[in-house]
Amino acid sequence: MKKLIYVIFCTVLTVGCSEDFTDLAPISNRNEADFYNSAQDYEVAINASYAGLQSTGLYGRGYWTMFEMRSDNTDQGADVTGLARQYAEINSFTENSLNEQISSSWSDSYKVINNCNIILSRIDGVDMPEPLKKQITGEALFIRSLIYYHLALGYGNVPLQLVPFVAGDELSQVGETAILTQLVLDLELAESYLPLTYSSSEIGKATKGAAATLLAKVMLVLKDSGSAQIVLRRIISTYNYELLSNYENLWGENNENNKESIFEVQFKSGGIAQGSSFTNDFSPSTDLQTGSGFGRNRPTLAMQDSYENGDFRYSSSMGDSYLNLDGETIEARYIKKYRSDPVVENDSGINFIVFRYSDVLLMLAEALGETDESYNLINQVRNRAGLSDINGNSPGTFMNKLLQERRVELAFENHRWLDLKRFGLISKLIEAEPFITNTKLYFFIPQREIDINPNFVQNN
Repeated sequence: MKKLIYVIFCTVLTVGCSEDFTDLAPISNRNEADFYNSAQDYEVAINASYAGLQSTGLYGRGYWTMFEMRSDNTDQGADVTGLARQYAEINSFTENSLNEQISSSWSDSYKVINNCNIILSRIDGVDMPEPLKKQITGEALFIRSLIYYHLALGYGNVPLQLVPFVAGDELSQVGETAILTQLVLDLELAESYLPLTYSSSEIGKATKGAAATLLAKVMLVLKDSGSAQIVLRRIISTYNYELLSNYENLWGENNENNKESIFEVQFKSGGIAQGSSFTNDFSPSTDLQTGSGFGRNRPTLAMQDSYENGDFRYSSSMGDSYLNLDGETIEARYIKKYRSDPVVENDSGINFIVFRYSDVLLMLAEALGETDESYNLINQVRNRAGLSDINGNSPGTFMNKLLQERRVELAFENHRWLDLKRFGLISKLIEAEPFITNTKLYFFIPQREIDINPNFVQNN
């Protein structure tokens, strides 16, 4: 799949796309007549939607800025000038509606959503094998749902576009709950349509397990723990995932798309505009890889201190020092999960893991509440990390113990901010980070959207 994305991305997503959501009309007159007519066209189109997930505003950069660095896990690093100033503002809740990071995430989101909507609106009328039609429909529903999940929890009140945008359409905002309720319907259908696995040439596409995992996550946000339990048990019992025996073996290009991985955004190096910038963004020094080391998304001291003694995950997840080229030890906190040595700066082949099986186990524990089974699920994850069991007599509330386990197990994978929101603990950031004087649940709607949509209401 990786080798196809660049050509596909250029063919579909970039045709006619403008910066403003209200101007998004990604099919030119030529494409109206010549494209979306065959099974091959739809395979090209859906792969373009996967490619869109690589965008700077989505998994390329926007999501780790908005959903990891916003939390108490990471900060912008030592540099707070230039581009890093925008990161620093997001980290400290002082950004405004002109912040380029939150604007980029919005616009890139709706580009991919519109591409998925075009597929969904036209595919029924195309002559192709029914199993392929269902598969592509399921993929489009999953990708659209994944983006709407982040839009809903990131911005709160956003347009819920389920059909292709047409210039002149009047847009209106709907709330988080309405969007998530729609996602339940879409993801249930996606799960029923998607295959359990793919051939080796299509590894990386959405599966039943990917749709079900996102479905369960949405249900937990909606406080429907009973339905979430049913979905999560289905994933555990029938979808053939498993914990790898060694946490370290989850990371690196040679370990991608493994038995624990449920869905990854695929990146590929080689100068074809598919490489990821994670290695360079997160590295603290040019001594560690080709090109710059910007030291962004830096683990906080609180994150470093959250690991228990003997936790194997620490050394695989983050570092606290490195050797420079002169052999000197330099103290610096940095993320290690996305290490590589790309031939060219910002062209790493490191994927971004969106969902893993350990997350499923911990979500089921969350859905069940405090029970012996819940502790057994948590302890499967802890034992893999070299830690002893916990139980109801261990210090802390069940919620705090579970959230702590999620923090260290899923560190730097864009879960922390959304976990804090779901657990109702955003206000705790004021206690954890003294420089934060005020928190808010949602990011600002980008100012350009307010300007061109006078009926939009800005978040406070």
